Amino acid sequence: MNAYLHRSEDRGHVKMGWLDTKHSFSFGNWYNPKYMGVSALRVINDDRIAAHNGFGTHPHDNMEILTCVLSGTISHRDSMGNERHITAGEWQLMSAGTGVQHSEINNGDEEVHMLQIWIQPNVRDAEPTYQQIQRDPNTAPNQWHLIVGPNDNAPMHIRQQAEVKAAVLETGHRLEVTATQAVNYVHVIRGEITIGEQTVKAGDALLFADNAVIEAKEDSQFIWFDLPKQ
Repeated sequence: MNAYLHRSEDRGHVKMGWLDTKHSFSFGNWYNPKYMGVSALRVINDDRIAAHNGFGTHPHDNMEILTCVLSGTISHRDSMGNERHITAGEWQLMSAGTGVQHSEINNGDEEVHMLQIWIQPNVRDAEPTYQQIQRDPNTAPNQWHLIVGPNDNAPMHIRQQAEVKAAVLETGHRLEVTATQAVNYVHVIRGEITIGEQTVKAGDALLFADNAVIEAKEDSQFIWFDLPKQ
């Protein structure tokens, strides 16, 4: 299997007061020309946000912005009129389209741990939309949980020929990666897995084009991005 291992230690690490974040790809003040994204996947930010802090109101356009809350609760407000709380085990997809302003604030007393994921759309200047679901793979391990996709069978619709799936895999269990698109990118949140002959640990990601089998060396959680060729 031809594969490229993106190691956790190669991510950008930015710590500034209330925010401790690791960037899989170039973002903000951290730039590395080797890491500019994979296919339509442009951003994976592993954010830890201190209590009573967060991202104030700021704009986005023409980006599919997926938020996965791993612990704590983040409060969302946007110019579409949405005011929602996203708790651990929930996912939010904001299609920024022609433009939207939003804020993400940790109003609680504990740190929030979340992933912010940006995927470039295949339709520009569409009407902005907001979607949110509860889909915690910890409650049903050892299977794929579809989070977003381009078709009606997906719980949240994304403006791109891509699927995002999440899983928790218990030690010794296996899952198959059977791609519908051209590029697979598996990002490990916690634990340690093998994909083919590659060992992939927490914070690592593996880029590969073939179908494969994932085996958990310890209890693990990860996300699979099934992406188009670009």
